Amino acid sequence: MRDYKAELDQRVAFIRKLLADAHADGILYGNSGGKDCTLVSILCKAACDNTVGVIMPCASQRNYGSDTDDARAAADKFGIEQRTVDLTETRAALLGALEGSVEMIPSSTANVAPRLRMTTLYAIAGSENRLVAGTGNRSERYMGYFTKWGDGACDFNPIADLTVTEVYEFLEYLGAPRSIIDKAPSAGLFEGQTDEQEMGVTYAAVDEYLFHGTGKPEDLAVIERYHKRSLHKLAPVPVYGE
Repeated sequence: MRDYKAELDQRVAFIRKLLADAHADGILYGNSGGKDCTLVSILCKAACDNTVGVIMPCASQRNYGSDTDDARAAADKFGIEQRTVDLTETRAALLGALEGSVEMIPSSTANVAPRLRMTTLYAIAGSENRLVAGTGNRSERYMGYFTKWGDGACDFNPIADLTVTEVYEFLEYLGAPRSIIDKAPSAGLFEGQTDEQEMGVTYAAVDEYLFHGTGKPEDLAVIERYHKRSLHKLAPVPVYGE
């Protein structure tokens, strides 16, 4: 197991330096009530008292139920200010405006919510001189399991090197609420959605591959397929002349 006491100190120092270099007044993050944003929130609060989370329900009933409950439980435990911006009507208005111009496919529709959430975070952060903290972990990044220009957008990410396994270990060390540690990872993109069910592979299998380069052939096939087709999400934008 990693030395999470040292990890905490090092990551807090990393965040404080970023804030100082950017001359920023605080930090903002999206609070979905999940494992990653909870860990990010604890790290950011330890580095900067002026850390604010934004709960952004967007159409999914889960967003209004367990997600919000867990988001508030974590924030209350660690003394982090929370705000709520309901994006359900905004999403409906945008999808309505698109009618007649395009026949939306399911994946494009699902990605509307993460992009609206990031628009919301940057609107607030820009108005209050805050940095937006990213919440994607190493396992998700390798799989490309995030929305480009949605939850993949941020000013800094203090957990991008941690696998899902390590995120859980860190949360255990920090004493995060049990409900967050125990629930199945989900992006909350649609009713009943879970990450592992949608990907067709478990995070345990992904992490085994990242740690050891091993796994069942059927799992490795899924992992490499996801990774290869999502490399564009991590690459810089192609610019003519460079």
